[in-house]
Amino acid sequence: MAKPKTGKSRRTIRHKRVRRKISGSSERPRLAIFRSLNHVYAQVIDDSKGVTLVAASSLDTEVKQDHDGKAKTEVSALVGKLVAERAKEKGVTSVVFDRGGFKFHGRAKALAEAARKEGLVF
Repeated sequence: MAKPKTGKSRRTIRHKRVRRKISGSSERPRLAIFRSLNHVYAQVIDDSKGVTLVAASSLDTEVKQDHDGKAKTEVSALVGKLVAERAKEKGVTSVVFDRGGFKFHGRAKALAEAARKEGLVF
């Protein structure tokens, strides 16, 4: 089989490989991230019910007013902090991290570390 050419299709294959191994439950929902060229998105998902419990992104007003002049990794850290705060308000303290096929590097790592610093366990 020929190797897929585009970066998006390779990321999709990596994400499917990760999703075979992990899934969110009521006790430990899944913290899924997606990063586009300009923005980063994070959701806490209960896969057993198929429900998104909380979500945050760089487009939220709380993040948008603080990210003027900051690098993308710093904005990702703000999103990680915000999603962790919202998850704790809903009573979620422990999650499974789903990096979405992205390397655990740069913006994905900044988001994860900020969420851990804010009190999410994974």
